[in-house]
Amino acid sequence: MSQRDEPLTLLGDLTPAEFMAEYWQQKPLLIRGAFPDMLSPLDPDELAGLACEEGIEARLVEENGPDGPWQVSHGPFDDATFERLPEEKWSLLVQAVDHYVPSVAALMDEFDFLPRWRLDDIMISYAPPGGSVGPHIDQYDVFLLQTSGQRRWQLGGMTADAAPIIPGIDLRILKDFEIEAGSDWVLEPGDMLYLPPGWAHHGVSQTDDCMTVSVGFRAPSADEAVTSYADYLGEQLLPSQRYSDAAMAPADDASEIDDAALERMRQLILETLDNPTQLSQWFGRVMTQPKYVDQLVPHDPPLSVPELVAALQGDSPLYHAPGSRLAWRADGDTVTLFADGDGYPCSRELAQRLADPRPIHVDVLSLAGADALLTQLVNVGSLYWPQEDDDE
Repeated sequence: MSQRDEPLTLLGDLTPAEFMAEYWQQKPLLIRGAFPDMLSPLDPDELAGLACEEGIEARLVEENGPDGPWQVSHGPFDDATFERLPEEKWSLLVQAVDHYVPSVAALMDEFDFLPRWRLDDIMISYAPPGGSVGPHIDQYDVFLLQTSGQRRWQLGGMTADAAPIIPGIDLRILKDFEIEAGSDWVLEPGDMLYLPPGWAHHGVSQTDDCMTVSVGFRAPSADEAVTSYADYLGEQLLPSQRYSDAAMAPADDASEIDDAALERMRQLILETLDNPTQLSQWFGRVMTQPKYVDQLVPHDPPLSVPELVAALQGDSPLYHAPGSRLAWRADGDTVTLFADGDGYPCSRELAQRLADPRPIHVDVLSLAGADALLTQLVNVGSLYWPQEDDDE
């Protein structure tokens, strides 16, 4: 039995193939006991501690804020901020907790039936009773896992992105929210709710220890993709590749843009864009761009290949840096390892091994070209030795 055909508790005893065919990007799924015996990887105080650190993206949403309704504040926060908060109706949200807490990052391994390059980050929220961010829609897939306390979720069905929102606030809260029949549940620790893009939802804390993990997935919008791909292609194109109208018929009206001219330009654009190899190289780069570019720390001073080899031979395994993204792609006989927005040609075996999130030990050096590529990835910060940070 392949992994695709094995029922998973995580998916309510559906197989990954069944889940992808029936639910993924189609309709919600409530999964009771998705994570049996759930233990929260963080408590509220630890989450608040992260929200007080420089460089960590955090938001505080107060339904009845001191400066107005649905007030949104951005971190870093301090103790005084939390001390002034009321006992209800506020939420703390911290992005990319997987970048800072290994036990949170490990949760991503549970979703390995989905492409790893589709994963965006893991956000964790805490809220006392009544805390929420209002009814809203997200334009990405998300798994909402309850890790402690209780949260009530109400769903409102597929909603257009242009649906009316409450004006004058920093949140995109839906002006109208009608609960669908049978879509009103209280989630306990270990319960999980999957939501496809565009599905209206409203989550409200029911307890004073409500912690919710949001495993989100990235999907570029059409405007982002077209702009990004055009920019990438623009860097590859020769100046001599221009509009051409050889054998053009004499103009009947010198001021008219005729159909033939428009068709020639259309063909130029389509032929330029329709380049599978360039599309592949662009897509690998854009889907492995790190969420926070400045989180990757280049090795200083740059490491040499012999130094890299010596370190691995000294039983010092390499790890993927927190927030680093790797994937690979084969175009015929050409294989590319994509790492944090760049592409590195190498063998298929080496690309597959380095994209695997397991620690990298000395045995990897037996693969052709591994020493040079590993050195490059360490020097740009995609791979690192954790003990270097521990000693600081």
